[in-house]
Amino acid sequence: MRRDDSGSKDFVGSLFNDHLHKTLCFTFGQCAVILVHRKFIAIGFHAAVLCIMFIDPDVGNFRMGVGAPGHVECRKFFLSAEQRILDVGCGGGILCEALAQRGATVTGIDMGEAPLAVGNLHSLESGVSVTYEQSTAEDYATSHAEAFDTVTCLEMLEHVPDPSSVVAACAAMTKPGGTLFFSTINRNPKSYLLAIIGVEYVLRMLPKGTHEYSKFIRPSELGQWIRDAGLEIDQMTGLLYNPITKTYKLDERDVDVNYMICARKPA
Repeated sequence: MRRDDSGSKDFVGSLFNDHLHKTLCFTFGQCAVILVHRKFIAIGFHAAVLCIMFIDPDVGNFRMGVGAPGHVECRKFFLSAEQRILDVGCGGGILCEALAQRGATVTGIDMGEAPLAVGNLHSLESGVSVTYEQSTAEDYATSHAEAFDTVTCLEMLEHVPDPSSVVAACAAMTKPGGTLFFSTINRNPKSYLLAIIGVEYVLRMLPKGTHEYSKFIRPSELGQWIRDAGLEIDQMTGLLYNPITKTYKLDERDVDVNYMICARKPA
Protein backbone atom coordinates (compact mmCIF):
# COMPACT_ATOMS: atom_id res chain seq x y z
CA MET A 1 0.00 0.00 0.00
CA ARG A 2 1.13 3.51 -0.69
CA ARG A 3 1.72 5.65 2.39
CA ASP A 4 0.58 9.24 2.59
CA ASP A 5 2.37 11.15 5.33
CA SER A 6 -0.32 13.78 5.72
CA GLY A 7 -0.50 13.03 9.43
CA SER A 8 -4.28 12.93 9.37
CA LYS A 9 -5.97 11.87 12.60
CA ASP A 10 -9.11 10.57 10.92
CA PHE A 11 -10.39 7.24 12.11
CA VAL A 12 -9.26 5.32 9.04
CA GLY A 13 -5.70 6.55 9.38
CA SER A 14 -5.80 5.84 13.09
CA LEU A 15 -7.00 2.30 12.50
CA PHE A 16 -4.19 1.48 10.10
CA ASN A 17 -1.51 3.31 12.07
CA ASP A 18 -2.41 1.48 15.28
CA HIS A 19 -2.14 -1.93 13.64
CA LEU A 20 0.42 -1.37 10.89
CA HIS A 21 3.27 -2.97 12.82
CA LYS A 22 1.25 -6.12 13.50
CA THR A 23 -0.86 -6.27 10.33
CA LEU A 24 0.25 -7.86 7.09
CA CYS A 25 -2.01 -7.35 4.09
CA PHE A 26 -1.84 -9.26 0.83
CA THR A 27 -4.29 -7.67 -1.56
CA PHE A 28 -5.57 -8.61 -4.98
CA GLY A 29 -8.91 -7.53 -6.33
CA GLN A 30 -11.51 -7.76 -3.62
CA CYS A 31 -9.52 -9.75 -1.08
CA ALA A 32 -7.34 -9.04 1.89
CA VAL A 33 -5.82 -11.64 4.15
CA ILE A 34 -4.98 -9.85 7.37
CA LEU A 35 -2.67 -11.19 10.04
CA VAL A 36 -3.65 -9.68 13.37
CA HIS A 37 -2.07 -10.95 16.59
CA ARG A 38 -1.20 -14.20 14.86
CA LYS A 39 -4.85 -14.69 13.95
CA PHE A 40 -5.74 -14.96 10.27
CA ILE A 41 -8.96 -13.24 9.28
CA ALA A 42 -10.12 -13.38 5.66
CA ILE A 43 -12.13 -10.26 4.86
CA GLY A 44 -13.15 -8.20 1.87
CA PHE A 45 -11.02 -5.11 1.40
CA HIS A 46 -14.30 -3.20 1.06
CA ALA A 47 -14.28 -2.65 4.81
CA ALA A 48 -11.45 -0.16 4.48
CA VAL A 49 -12.93 1.37 1.36
CA LEU A 50 -16.27 1.83 3.06
CA CYS A 51 -14.61 3.65 5.95
CA ILE A 52 -13.06 6.05 3.47
CA MET A 53 -16.46 6.58 1.84
CA PHE A 54 -17.63 8.04 5.16
CA ILE A 55 -15.02 10.79 5.04
CA ASP A 56 -13.21 13.04 2.60
CA PRO A 57 -11.28 10.60 0.40
CA ASP A 58 -8.35 13.05 0.24
CA VAL A 59 -7.41 12.29 3.85
CA GLY A 60 -6.08 9.15 5.45
CA ASN A 61 -2.77 7.39 5.51
CA PHE A 62 -3.33 5.28 2.42
CA ARG A 63 -4.06 7.02 -0.85
CA MET A 64 -6.90 5.66 -2.93
CA GLY A 65 -6.12 6.91 -6.41
CA VAL A 66 -8.01 10.12 -5.67
CA GLY A 67 -8.54 12.33 -8.67
CA ALA A 68 -8.58 9.54 -11.19
CA PRO A 69 -11.26 9.65 -13.90
CA GLY A 70 -14.52 8.29 -12.60
CA HIS A 71 -13.64 8.92 -8.97
CA VAL A 72 -16.80 9.00 -6.86
CA GLU A 73 -17.50 12.00 -4.66
CA CYS A 74 -18.03 10.55 -1.20
CA ARG A 75 -18.37 13.52 1.13
CA LYS A 76 -22.15 13.17 1.26
CA PHE A 77 -21.70 9.81 3.04
CA PHE A 78 -19.90 11.42 5.97
CA LEU A 79 -21.04 9.89 9.25
CA SER A 80 -21.43 11.99 12.35
CA ALA A 81 -20.35 10.63 15.70
CA GLU A 82 -22.65 8.88 18.14
CA GLN A 83 -24.71 7.11 15.52
CA ARG A 84 -25.89 3.56 16.11
CA ILE A 85 -24.34 1.31 13.48
CA LEU A 86 -24.79 -2.39 12.79
CA ASP A 87 -22.27 -4.42 10.78
CA VAL A 88 -23.87 -7.62 9.48
CA GLY A 89 -21.34 -10.38 8.92
CA CYS A 90 -18.72 -8.49 10.90
CA GLY A 91 -16.10 -11.25 11.07
CA GLY A 92 -13.23 -10.22 13.32
CA GLY A 93 -14.45 -6.64 13.62
CA ILE A 94 -12.03 -4.66 11.45
CA LEU A 95 -14.77 -2.31 10.25
CA CYS A 96 -16.53 -2.28 13.62
CA GLU A 97 -13.46 -0.96 15.40
CA ALA A 98 -12.87 1.69 12.76
CA LEU A 99 -16.40 3.01 13.17
CA ALA A 100 -16.25 2.81 16.96
CA GLN A 101 -13.04 4.84 16.94
CA ARG A 102 -15.00 7.46 15.06
CA GLY A 103 -17.34 7.71 18.04
CA ALA A 104 -20.27 5.64 16.85
CA THR A 105 -22.06 3.04 18.94
CA VAL A 106 -21.28 -0.12 16.99
CA THR A 107 -22.71 -3.63 17.05
CA GLY A 108 -21.34 -6.47 14.96
CA ILE A 109 -23.20 -9.71 14.30
CA ASP A 110 -21.85 -12.87 12.71
CA MET A 111 -22.63 -16.58 12.75
CA GLY A 112 -18.99 -17.54 13.19
CA GLU A 113 -17.93 -18.16 16.78
CA ALA A 114 -14.18 -18.00 16.02
CA PRO A 115 -14.08 -14.58 14.31
CA LEU A 116 -16.31 -13.10 17.02
CA ALA A 117 -13.87 -14.38 19.64
CA VAL A 118 -11.06 -12.60 17.77
CA GLY A 119 -13.14 -9.42 17.64
CA ASN A 120 -13.85 -9.49 21.36
CA LEU A 121 -10.21 -10.18 22.19
CA HIS A 122 -8.95 -7.38 20.00
CA SER A 123 -11.55 -4.99 21.39
CA LEU A 124 -10.26 -5.69 24.88
CA GLU A 125 -6.67 -5.13 23.80
CA SER A 126 -7.39 -1.92 21.89
CA GLY A 127 -9.83 -0.48 24.41
CA VAL A 128 -12.37 0.23 21.67
CA SER A 129 -15.93 -0.58 22.71
CA VAL A 130 -17.81 -2.80 20.26
CA THR A 131 -20.73 -5.12 20.99
CA TYR A 132 -20.42 -8.48 19.25
CA GLU A 133 -23.30 -10.96 19.06
CA GLN A 134 -23.66 -14.33 17.36
CA SER A 135 -26.78 -14.21 15.21
CA THR A 136 -28.12 -14.25 11.70
CA ALA A 137 -29.46 -11.02 10.25
CA GLU A 138 -32.96 -12.45 10.06
CA ASP A 139 -33.03 -13.51 13.71
CA TYR A 140 -31.52 -10.26 14.91
CA ALA A 141 -34.09 -8.24 12.98
CA THR A 142 -36.96 -9.78 14.94
CA SER A 143 -35.84 -7.96 18.11
CA HIS A 144 -34.10 -4.91 16.61
CA ALA A 145 -36.62 -3.33 14.26
CA GLU A 146 -35.59 0.17 13.10
CA ALA A 147 -32.84 0.25 15.74
CA PHE A 148 -29.86 1.50 13.72
CA ASP A 149 -28.96 4.68 11.86
CA THR A 150 -26.65 2.82 9.49
CA VAL A 151 -26.40 -0.86 8.54
CA THR A 152 -23.47 -2.32 6.63
CA CYS A 153 -23.29 -5.73 4.99
CA LEU A 154 -19.95 -6.30 3.27
CA GLU A 155 -18.71 -9.39 1.46
CA MET A 156 -21.44 -11.54 2.93
CA LEU A 157 -24.31 -11.76 0.46
CA GLU A 158 -22.42 -14.03 -1.93
CA HIS A 159 -21.93 -16.58 0.88
CA VAL A 160 -25.50 -17.02 2.17
CA PRO A 161 -28.26 -19.24 0.76
CA ASP A 162 -30.87 -16.46 0.55
CA PRO A 163 -29.24 -13.04 0.06
CA SER A 164 -32.57 -11.32 -0.60
CA SER A 165 -33.67 -12.31 2.91
CA VAL A 166 -30.54 -10.72 4.39
CA VAL A 167 -31.20 -7.50 2.46
CA ALA A 168 -34.76 -7.42 3.78
CA ALA A 169 -33.54 -7.99 7.33
CA CYS A 170 -31.01 -5.17 7.01
CA ALA A 171 -33.76 -2.88 5.81
CA ALA A 172 -35.98 -3.85 8.74
CA MET A 173 -33.24 -2.96 11.23
CA THR A 174 -32.58 0.49 9.72
CA LYS A 175 -34.33 3.58 11.05
CA PRO A 176 -36.45 5.61 8.61
CA GLY A 177 -34.08 8.00 6.86
CA GLY A 178 -31.14 5.70 7.61
CA THR A 179 -28.37 4.54 5.29
CA LEU A 180 -27.32 1.05 4.22
CA PHE A 181 -24.19 -0.20 2.45
CA PHE A 182 -23.99 -3.50 0.58
CA SER A 183 -20.90 -4.82 -1.18
CA THR A 184 -20.50 -8.02 -3.13
CA ILE A 185 -19.05 -9.50 -6.35
CA ASN A 186 -20.58 -9.26 -9.81
CA ARG A 187 -21.26 -12.42 -11.82
CA ASN A 188 -19.54 -12.48 -15.20
CA PRO A 189 -16.46 -14.08 -16.83
CA LYS A 190 -14.17 -11.28 -15.61
CA SER A 191 -15.18 -11.72 -11.98
CA TYR A 192 -14.72 -15.49 -12.27
CA LEU A 193 -11.22 -14.97 -13.63
CA LEU A 194 -10.15 -12.47 -10.97
CA ALA A 195 -12.09 -13.44 -7.84
CA ILE A 196 -11.82 -17.21 -8.17
CA ILE A 197 -9.04 -18.21 -10.55
CA GLY A 198 -6.74 -15.32 -9.61
CA VAL A 199 -7.30 -15.21 -5.86
CA GLU A 200 -7.91 -18.85 -5.01
CA TYR A 201 -5.83 -20.74 -7.57
CA VAL A 202 -3.07 -18.44 -8.80
CA LEU A 203 -2.21 -16.32 -5.76
CA ARG A 204 -3.73 -18.80 -3.29
CA MET A 205 -4.74 -15.98 -0.99
CA LEU A 206 -7.93 -17.79 -0.01
CA PRO A 207 -8.70 -21.51 0.19
CA LYS A 208 -10.03 -23.08 -2.96
CA GLY A 209 -13.79 -23.14 -2.85
CA THR A 210 -14.17 -19.98 -0.78
CA HIS A 211 -16.33 -18.50 -3.50
CA GLU A 212 -18.99 -20.15 -5.64
CA TYR A 213 -19.44 -18.46 -8.99
CA SER A 214 -23.15 -19.24 -9.06
CA LYS A 215 -23.60 -17.21 -5.85
CA PHE A 216 -22.04 -14.05 -7.27
CA ILE A 217 -24.65 -11.31 -7.59
CA ARG A 218 -25.29 -9.01 -10.52
CA PRO A 219 -26.02 -5.36 -9.68
CA SER A 220 -29.45 -5.70 -11.26
CA GLU A 221 -30.28 -8.55 -8.90
CA LEU A 222 -29.07 -6.74 -5.78
CA GLY A 223 -30.85 -3.61 -6.92
CA GLN A 224 -34.12 -5.49 -7.22
CA TRP A 225 -33.78 -6.97 -3.73
CA ILE A 226 -33.04 -3.51 -2.35
CA ARG A 227 -36.16 -2.05 -3.98
CA ASP A 228 -38.26 -5.03 -2.87
CA ALA A 229 -37.18 -4.25 0.71
CA GLY A 230 -38.61 -0.74 0.39
CA LEU A 231 -35.25 0.99 0.03
CA GLU A 232 -34.06 3.59 -2.45
CA ILE A 233 -30.72 3.23 -4.24
CA ASP A 234 -28.54 6.28 -3.72
CA GLN A 235 -25.34 5.36 -5.54
CA MET A 236 -23.33 2.44 -6.87
CA THR A 237 -19.59 2.33 -7.37
CA GLY A 238 -16.94 -0.19 -8.32
CA LEU A 239 -13.91 -0.89 -6.15
CA LEU A 240 -10.67 -1.29 -8.05
CA TYR A 241 -7.14 -2.31 -7.14
CA ASN A 242 -4.04 -1.82 -9.28
CA PRO A 243 -1.52 -4.54 -8.28
CA ILE A 244 1.33 -2.70 -10.04
CA THR A 245 0.95 0.70 -8.38
CA LYS A 246 -0.71 -0.80 -5.30
CA THR A 247 -3.38 1.88 -5.26
CA TYR A 248 -7.12 1.65 -4.79
CA LYS A 249 -9.90 3.76 -6.16
CA LEU A 250 -13.65 3.97 -6.46
CA ASP A 251 -14.98 4.06 -10.01
CA GLU A 252 -18.71 4.22 -10.69
CA ARG A 253 -18.07 3.26 -14.33
CA ASP A 254 -16.52 -0.12 -13.52
CA VAL A 255 -18.59 -2.52 -11.44
CA ASP A 256 -17.42 -5.62 -13.32
CA VAL A 257 -15.99 -7.37 -10.26
CA ASN A 258 -16.33 -5.69 -6.88
CA TYR A 259 -19.00 -3.12 -6.29
CA MET A 260 -20.85 -1.36 -3.51
CA ILE A 261 -24.34 0.07 -3.33
CA CYS A 262 -25.42 2.79 -0.95
CA ALA A 263 -29.16 2.73 -0.22
CA ARG A 264 -31.44 4.79 1.96
CA LYS A 265 -34.62 3.98 3.82
CA PRO A 266 -37.31 6.55 3.17
CA ALA A 267 -38.09 8.74 6.18
